Amino acid sequence: MRTSELQTALSEEFGSLGSVLMTDLSLGSLGGRTGAEALAAGVSAREIWRALCDAKDVPAERRHGRGLREPQR
Repeated sequence: MRTSELQTALSEEFGSLGSVLMTDLSLGSLGGRTGAEALAAGVSAREIWRALCDAKDVPAERRHGRGLREPQR
């Protein structure tokens, strides 16, 4: 997952709150950092997405593929 795909996933799942969650929500699984802090520290976008989904109880069926480009044919 790329950073741009993370941003798309956040927007699709959380709407306008996605950017707020990235900057304001401390995530225990990321060492108490926010998503933005973790990203700046080199944590992968996929790991941040999973941590946010866990923290906000996003159902498993809505986690996979969010924000990802359509597969090439």
